[in-house]
Amino acid sequence: MMSKNFRFSVRTFTNTTARLANYGKPQNPPIDPTLHMRISPIERTGETIDVKRARLVYQSRKRGILESDLLLSRFAKKYLKQMTMEELDEYDKLLDEADWDIYYWATKNYDTTPLPKKWEDSKILKLLQKEAENEERVILRMPELDEGDFINGGKETSLSEVKN
Repeated sequence: MMSKNFRFSVRTFTNTTARLANYGKPQNPPIDPTLHMRISPIERTGETIDVKRARLVYQSRKRGILESDLLLSRFAKKYLKQMTMEELDEYDKLLDEADWDIYYWATKNYDTTPLPKKWEDSKILKLLQKEAENEERVILRMPELDEGDFINGGKETSLSEVKN
């Protein structure tokens, strides 16, 4: 049991104390606002179509931004199972873009983030834009994750076979 006379010692740091604490330690260099960093995507080789679908489902669900998570996870649940390897490759490249860029392109908000030329004729982006319109006016929720939703037994089908 503590005695009644027990007191905590509180020490305040002055500017001098803070400077002395950092004396001799390397300081962060000033940030250059013109510097842009782009991390190259991982090159994946030898993925089977089912493994690629499973990875893309995960990457569609775990973006880090709720708006992108909702939009891309619903898109993945609806279309990934029917995509060919070429379509999956295109979707994979789209997912390498920044989250907010994908969101603004999908919602056709080109004033905020202009659409690059490489995505202007993208069949996948056009399909994502159609999905983002939410013509059914349903409340968007994260879809359940079922293995059967993205595994197609190694078969390739075409998005043109998808019935809307």
